[in-house]
Amino acid sequence: MSQSRPSTVGALRASGYRPRPVKEEIRSNLVRKLRAKEQLFPGVRGYDDSVIPQIVNAVLAQHDFILLGLRGQAKSRILRQLVDLLDEEIPVLEGSEVNDNPFAPISKEGRILLEREGDDAPLSWIPREARYVEKLATPDVTVADLIGDLDPIKAARGGHLLSDELTIHYGLLPRANRGIFALNELPDLSGKIQVGLFNILQEGDVQIKGYPVRLALDVFLVFTANPEDYTARGKIITPLKDRIGAEVRTHYPETVETGMQITRQEAWVERGGSPVELPSFVLEVIERVAFLARKDKRVDQRSGVSQRMPITVLEGAVSNAERRALRLDEDRAIPRIGDVYASLPMITGKLELEYEGELHGAERIALELISEAARDTFRDRAGTSVDLEEVVEYFESGGALQVSDDAGARACVQGFQQVPGLLGLVAETGLASEESVDGIRAAGCELILETLVAENRISRSDQGYGRARHPSSKGRKGPGQGFQGLDPFGS
Repeated sequence: MSQSRPSTVGALRASGYRPRPVKEEIRSNLVRKLRAKEQLFPGVRGYDDSVIPQIVNAVLAQHDFILLGLRGQAKSRILRQLVDLLDEEIPVLEGSEVNDNPFAPISKEGRILLEREGDDAPLSWIPREARYVEKLATPDVTVADLIGDLDPIKAARGGHLLSDELTIHYGLLPRANRGIFALNELPDLSGKIQVGLFNILQEGDVQIKGYPVRLALDVFLVFTANPEDYTARGKIITPLKDRIGAEVRTHYPETVETGMQITRQEAWVERGGSPVELPSFVLEVIERVAFLARKDKRVDQRSGVSQRMPITVLEGAVSNAERRALRLDEDRAIPRIGDVYASLPMITGKLELEYEGELHGAERIALELISEAARDTFRDRAGTSVDLEEVVEYFESGGALQVSDDAGARACVQGFQQVPGLLGLVAETGLASEESVDGIRAAGCELILETLVAENRISRSDQGYGRARHPSSKGRKGPGQGFQGLDPFGS
């Protein structure tokens, strides 16, 4: 507790302190931040013109609200950052389990303390973080968990009747009094438990066990839900939806650039081992995999493709590059396209498939998504007019190339030099300059070759890249999926 804060009810009254309802407090602090042009939700990207204005409107209107969106759309992060809209600390009666207002306690313990001690009743100051209570809704949550129950042991120890308020064991909602209560995955809460939230949303009070006990709570209620949950696991009952002030829909990043910013921000890339250098086009390939998956008819779009997928794929690609750098004693880890293929397990486990997708299999779909993402990345950067015929002619004339994600950067560049014009194209299209380190140049070469594979102009098999194939041929495999090493090129 800060030394400058009043320590008794009398001192608090003399200081001129006036408690505010929590929604008024949050609104006031939001208004101050808006006037100061402060960032409201640090680290949350892509919502500045959509989700955040709707949340601001709900808070200004002093409405409880629900964030409705698919998995991996920063719903929980937004709710937890609402804490920043609370005052730094507030006074409560010392020992109160429900953050009793020193001037108007709602618990019997608080009222007894105030009657007994008067202005000498001691205070505690609780920080904003302690005023945020979060609960993940599950089917086994009970009314006692959320609201409270009568505690026979408490009654026996204190010699109280069960009807006495002093026997109450408070649930999470009363403990969030004068703060924020967040309930994640609301549809997972059984219908009869959702009914228990009616009073707190409309009248601001709760009742416990049918006894004549009413707790006039002061709580800001916020929820999250996944639209798919309405049919898959449960639903929000209509009277409860009617009582929630605002429904704010979240969404996935609307542009690849925004997605890349989120992925780069969240992924664990800076390792304690080899320094990591991340080519921007590799990051873009990873992000485009998620964007393509969100449009693929073989993927269940009702479940969505979480933003966690590109984050974990990037971490997997960096790990594969780090492993290679450590094994070959290279001075830095530089992820290449082959390292994205090596992160296949980070993709397949996050794809919920439709019936057609189950027939194809998650691994085959993931391989196709990576190849298509490489093509789209290259064409977006280099355009469709760039001439790749010299590279194609090398393979059409019988040339072949063995590539491995375990091969060192220098060995890869030496191998790619055998393909006429390939390294020149990397420089010409801006993927890397002639002065760039070998790892980035090798990554650029892989991107170009993957583009030609995706466009059915060259083939890829377990043995490496080879001659042009018929467009109807299937069964692509990527570097690191059983490819031979670069021994013929001096690895």
